[in-house]
Amino acid sequence: MDPLATQHAVEAGSKYQDLAWMVLASPLICGAGSWFLARRIRGLTAGFNIAGVVISFILGLILLGISGDHPLAATAFHWLPIPGADFTLGLQVDRLSALMTLVVTTVATLVMIYSTAYMHDDASFSRFFCTLSLFVFSMLGIVLADNLVMIFIFWELVGVSSYLLIGFWHERPAAGDAAKKAFLTNRIGDFGFLLGILIIWGATGTVNISELSAKFGANPGLLGSMAGVAGLLVFMGAMGKSAQFPLHVWLPDAMEGPTPVSALIHAATMVAAGVYMLCRVFFIYTAQPGWPVPLEFLGNLGAGSIIGCIGGFTALLAALIAVQQNDIKRILAYSTLSQLGYMVMAVGLGAQIGTPASGMYHLVTHAFFKAMLFLGAGSVIHACHHEQDIWKMGGLRTKMPQTFWTFLIGTAALAGLPPFSGFYSKDEVLVTALQVNPILFVVAVLVAILTTFYMCRLVLVAFFGEARSDSASHAHESPGSMTFPLLVLAVPSVAIAWIPLGEFISGAFGGHGHGHGHAAVAAGEKHAVGLMPLIDNLSNGINEALFGPFNHNALAATMGLFAVLLGSSLAWTLYGKATSDPLPGILGGWARLLKGRFYFDEIYSGVIIPLHDCAAAVTDWADRWLVSGLGIRGLHGSVELVGRALRLVQSGNLQTYTFLFAAGLAVVAWFTLR
Repeated sequence: MDPLATQHAVEAGSKYQDLAWMVLASPLICGAGSWFLARRIRGLTAGFNIAGVVISFILGLILLGISGDHPLAATAFHWLPIPGADFTLGLQVDRLSALMTLVVTTVATLVMIYSTAYMHDDASFSRFFCTLSLFVFSMLGIVLADNLVMIFIFWELVGVSSYLLIGFWHERPAAGDAAKKAFLTNRIGDFGFLLGILIIWGATGTVNISELSAKFGANPGLLGSMAGVAGLLVFMGAMGKSAQFPLHVWLPDAMEGPTPVSALIHAATMVAAGVYMLCRVFFIYTAQPGWPVPLEFLGNLGAGSIIGCIGGFTALLAALIAVQQNDIKRILAYSTLSQLGYMVMAVGLGAQIGTPASGMYHLVTHAFFKAMLFLGAGSVIHACHHEQDIWKMGGLRTKMPQTFWTFLIGTAALAGLPPFSGFYSKDEVLVTALQVNPILFVVAVLVAILTTFYMCRLVLVAFFGEARSDSASHAHESPGSMTFPLLVLAVPSVAIAWIPLGEFISGAFGGHGHGHGHAAVAAGEKHAVGLMPLIDNLSNGINEALFGPFNHNALAATMGLFAVLLGSSLAWTLYGKATSDPLPGILGGWARLLKGRFYFDEIYSGVIIPLHDCAAAVTDWADRWLVSGLGIRGLHGSVELVGRALRLVQSGNLQTYTFLFAAGLAVVAWFTLR
């Protein structure tokens, strides 16, 4: 950052720091206030918590307009001054954090409105809303933090609040087990994240993100031989939160929580935190690659390439599993896993072209249409009396028209059908993969085919045909407080790519974007007045939106469209009139493998957990008998025995003392005269 920009950031930060802190604090203040003042009055509880998130949204919108191209730094205060370090709490509002703030608060507001109906009869209504506010506060802390230590603090708060939300119905054993599984799995990733922070701090002397960016810009080899290790350790944190292989197993089980929790945490916010964090510290992955001696064989391969491969593998793995899932929420859960793999792959490969913009772009578009899909699934579950098996649904298209059409829009966006938003962001990911790694490009196209296939399968089975159960035959449209958020989320699912979002995100990383999704710019650059010029501008904008990706990279756009057509055709052929799943008969044992989720849980239970228990038993034995027994107790026991022996010598008998004195003289004389 140049000196003028730095001065601007300091002055602006000083002026608007209270505004930035209110963005963070508003959900916490309103959530705590509702708990202490109005938790017995459901309407006030919901109103307080919704108001807190809406305030954060409005203030975030203001800060986005104020910040422009220069970050706003809210004044930090010191909380842990130690020699060689200066840990502070501070906020930084720039393009990236402001955009993510709007994504989090928009989705959270709509989820809370939706929850007023979905959770209306729940005995713990107030606890649910207050925990949601705690989660939003924690998530905003990650988004706005200006240093790695503060990110880690809020990272753990997000883990705690998600634990409470996943296990919200704690009286159900499955919910409690899922919450513990999510918490413990994330702790593995968080341990690596903490080690990565320590390595970076030890090498650079700071944890401030702006200072780190400047230091890496001036000296790309700052981390030396530990660059790759530090990058992968930081990625371990993202691997846990964003559920990347092999720490992916917690996310599908987390569907035991209420459906609004799935929409907020597991579609748009918590699972996206890992991808956002990678984008935030992206300079680590563009630094000069380096490995310690045991990893010399990796040569010039950077951590970013490894991350890209892990993301691509996760995307393919989850997409394959989703093909044979029958629980509507689990299908969407594995779809989320797959799309997160897409994002991680784009960020990792972006290290080789200098920008993670395509991954961040897909994160933003995905947040809206995946939240809409989860809320749509909740609407279906609510209407079908908590039935979640798609093969016990059917015929819901006519009974739930608003839910159906919004779900169809979300499916089209997720599949990447133009002109829906997912087409443009997915195309950016495909372009990045094609530029950097053709093998991962093929993987990405295969994932796109599978995505279209399993989502069309879901829609055809659940919404078309005849009702297959009493709950489906008596289903009806959900109340307005549940369908309103679906209708609102349908707008960005279609139109968000028609604004210059790609250019805005690219600008956050110093780039200019590829020109996708900027129909509004193309249409608005001319300022002619009159009906015909207006029609011409609109025509140009539509033409740019529809054909811009093909003009930019025809192969990537064509393959993306081909994936949609092939996947939907296969789904229609197999499930257009199916009354039962024909795929197991076609795939045989492979279908059982996919339905069993490649038996990762069983493998972990049969291998990892016994090894963990064995290591714990060995450690316990060593601690009990070597450290505590031989070491601590043995040392103090030896001293005690010597003391007792000496005490026996002190008998008070003069004859004994004379004998010992003479014996001592004899021993000394023997050694002397020998």
